[in-house]
Amino acid sequence: MHPADRYAELVEDPTAFRNACDRPLPSVVRVNTLRATPRDVINVLEASDVRVTQRDWSPNVLEVSTDEPGNSWPYVLGWMHGQEEVSQVPAIVLDPQPGDRILDMAAAPGGKATQLAARQDGDGLVVANDVNLGRLASLRTNGERLGITNLAVTRQDGRVFSVGPFDFEQFDRVLVDAPCSGEGTIRKNPDVQEGVSEGSREHLATLQEGLLRRAVELTVPSGVVVYGTCTFAPEENEAVVSRILATEDCTIERADLALEHRPGVTRWQGSEFDPRVERAQRFYPHETDSGGFFCAKLRVGA
Repeated sequence: MHPADRYAELVEDPTAFRNACDRPLPSVVRVNTLRATPRDVINVLEASDVRVTQRDWSPNVLEVSTDEPGNSWPYVLGWMHGQEEVSQVPAIVLDPQPGDRILDMAAAPGGKATQLAARQDGDGLVVANDVNLGRLASLRTNGERLGITNLAVTRQDGRVFSVGPFDFEQFDRVLVDAPCSGEGTIRKNPDVQEGVSEGSREHLATLQEGLLRRAVELTVPSGVVVYGTCTFAPEENEAVVSRILATEDCTIERADLALEHRPGVTRWQGSEFDPRVERAQRFYPHETDSGGFFCAKLRVGA
């Protein structure tokens, strides 16, 4: 079964949804504002005969007419970073402020962590954590190329993350870009069409809940946790958030985003979720011409 068919009941136009999942993904980059402006990047790329389209919802998101943006001077110089359009949403929703202590709980290969650091303009701390040692090498390389100076790299299981190496006990903001079944990446990973077993989905949901629960514990009162996945599955999205809302001192807020999205779902295949998960955001390929994504903004102690 095509992965999109499983979620036909969640979208208004199942045919457009499936067709979009089968189309190649546009090539998109993020401007690294620590080293360049969007106009700097656009000028250099266009001088190399690369067509550039700037997204209305975020000036730092550029679609480019090359499938190899990494083979360009703006990339080598750290002016830009290849990052799918919708994957730039969580860092924007987390809205890091100068001076904040931030944890990216599953950070490798570093696209979102370096985006967070850039949005702080280097003023604050971003702890980029990942349990996968091999992927940490890419994280460090990307941080160095992009000129990130306020990044600390750690290797821990996020479910039991310890602040032992630091002189504080909690973070102001935490990003949980959780490992998931990845069905929202079908446009660049066609092998996802082979499907995910129910056992694997249950295992992932348990992992995701553990990560999100620890994230809430690590966040100061009134702080923010953003939970995101690149899957359409309610079992890994609304169901996980709903269980956290039932057991932890937090609530969910609507995020102010111009990129087209749909609300979270409150019921799925006989299961009902906390009605507040409707405040979360679902992004579909046929509406954004990007990948699929889920994002929920949690306010701790509120």
